[in-house]
Amino acid sequence: MGKELKYAVLRWIDSEAGIEDLEPGEFHKTVDWPRILPFVVLHLACLGVLWVGWSPVAVWSSLLLYLVRMFAITGFYHRYFAHKAFKVGRVWQFVFAVLGNASAQRGPLWWAGHHRHHHRFVDTEKDVHSPSQHGFWWSHMGWLTSRANFATPYRYVNEWTRFPELVWLNRFDTMVPVSLVFCLYLIGALLERVAPHLGTSGGQMVVWGFFISTVVLFHATCTINSLDHMFGTRRFDTPDTSRNNALLALITLGEGWHNNHHHYAVSARQGFRWWEIDITYLLLKLLEGVGIVRDLRPLPERLRSG
Repeated sequence: MGKELKYAVLRWIDSEAGIEDLEPGEFHKTVDWPRILPFVVLHLACLGVLWVGWSPVAVWSSLLLYLVRMFAITGFYHRYFAHKAFKVGRVWQFVFAVLGNASAQRGPLWWAGHHRHHHRFVDTEKDVHSPSQHGFWWSHMGWLTSRANFATPYRYVNEWTRFPELVWLNRFDTMVPVSLVFCLYLIGALLERVAPHLGTSGGQMVVWGFFISTVVLFHATCTINSLDHMFGTRRFDTPDTSRNNALLALITLGEGWHNNHHHYAVSARQGFRWWEIDITYLLLKLLEGVGIVRDLRPLPERLRSG
């Protein structure tokens, strides 16, 4: 096995195996097929529904896991780890990092680091998921297949490296998703045994609860990189192509108010007007009410009117 292929396979488990051999930008638009094989399998496994069928339990589990993990991505991977829009204790910080990691969108430091890079170089040649620079498909998902973007840009997230549990989670970023698959299988197998009238099984729970839910979650998240820089309205004349899109805001729990976000990125709230539904912000307010999060960064008064 060649050195490159060996490291590509090792990175399925340890995302930093041989990472020192990767030079940023060297493989900008070259797809590393061995490394992304699990990503391909993730999509193909959705076809398993043809064999396992469906049940209300499996479908509702899929929806619940979509919503929980979407909130962990939007509220914590994005607004907390990338923008520090509020504060949270170390235990809850790790809990929500694990929930975000269960989405199979890599580790929290990798996610936050690349997002900060996006804001620094938005819609320039260096912005690897800019549709105006690289086209829809590359901005939506192609950039994730390039070796140049596999490494965590620690230079942007050094403040988080003082937490060894986050560094471990970021490095071994497949451990949580794989564990979720096993848990779903065990739950489905148990239900098949003790409650056969529910019509579910281990395989069915895995296909719906993990594969289908995760693929839909992935593409919904990525629409903010791609479609939300292409379709929608622009309230603020930001130096980029960000848009506000109500439909994308609905499916991403508030992230679709992207032009608002690029105008004032550090706010915990992205729906600036009363009618701009921002479910993530509402959930953060709920967590603030029960003492889990605190110090939500407010929206300046000048942006509240209208």
